[in-house]
Formats: sequence, structure tokens, C-alpha cells
Amino acid sequence: MTTYGLLVFEDAEELDFAGPWEVFTASAMLREQDDRAVLVAERPGPVRCAKGMRVVPDCTFDDHPELDVLLVPGGRGARVTQIGNAALTGWIAKTSERADWTASVCTGSFLLHEAGPAKGRRVATHWASEDQLEARGDVTVVRDARYVVDGDLVTSQGVSAGIDMALWLIGRIHGRDHARAVRRYIQYEPAPPYMADEPL
Repeated sequence: MTTYGLLVFEDAEELDFAGPWEVFTASAMLREQDDRAVLVAERPGPVRCAKGMRVVPDCTFDDHPELDVLLVPGGRGARVTQIGNAALTGWIAKTSERADWTASVCTGSFLLHEAGPAKGRRVATHWASEDQLEARGDVTVVRDARYVVDGDLVTSQGVSAGIDMALWLIGRIHGRDHARAVRRYIQYEPAPPYMADEPL
């Protein structure tokens, strides 16, 4: 069984965790519930995210199951309001040491840097925050990849790149054929409009 723990906190970007959540839970379904995903927060009760969505965590820092994968989302919370939260960064540091994989989406990489797992590593983050993360020092920001793998750390650029990263991760854990089946099940076939300057 693989247990995925997705961290949520005030001002976390919704799709940063909801996109990977869809991938991980679809993976669990196709594996006949042999895997599971849980939302983890510092304390019980609703968490208000960056765009106003409120989510209720499954467990807290004190009562979550052992995690094989830790995922840290980004958003304003990751780079501004939670970066100084010692309880949160301390939990990330401790949990990352025990997990097989530590992952981030968007500016979740700021929390991984503050907590330690991203220091001295190659990482991705949202394009608008690359200079700010690099200025923190002791990190190599990769600017031309949607996700970056450095040992047991996998980080991704903003929002939708987290889905790409999550699909790669389940492919690494459960095989490429399984990841392809999950991608097909969630019908993830990006074809964004407005990619070219064409008249409507």
C-alpha cells in the first residue's frame, strides 16, 4: 500500500493539491483501493485556501498515518503567510525524512527550502517566483522543466504542472502502464485554448 499525504494550510493554492489528489485517488481506485490519500493539516477544522475554498483535513500533524509520499502545495500561504510557521516547517522536515518521496507544486518549494529538504537540491517552482526562490540561496532553480526530480525529491512548476508530476510519480511507484491508465481514466489530454494568437 502507498499512502499519500497532501498538506493543506491557510492560503494554499487549491489546484496544487486537488490536481494531485485526483491522480492519487484515481490510482488507488484502479488499484482496487490498495493505496490511499489523506489531507493533513496542523490542526482539525476547515482550512481556508487561497481562492476561498474551505477543506476539512482527514488528520493532523499529531495523528496522521505513516506517509510514503508527502506533497506540499504552493500559493500565497507557502511563500508569505506560512513560511515562518515553525510548527509547519518542522513537521515537513520530520515527515520528509521518513517518506519515500517528498514533492511540491508551485511555490510549495519555498516551504521545502525553509524546512530543509530542498536545500542544496535542483527544484522547480512557479515561473513568477523563480528569482525569489533562487535569492534564498543554497538551491538550484530549474527554469525550463515542468517538474524536476532530484533523488527522492520531485518538485513542479505552477498549478497544472502538479498533475504532470503526480502522474510521473505514480508511474515511478506503480509502473508506466498504470500511470497511463490513470491518465486515460481522468481524461488528462491537455489542449489549452489561446495557445496561439489566432482570431476567434
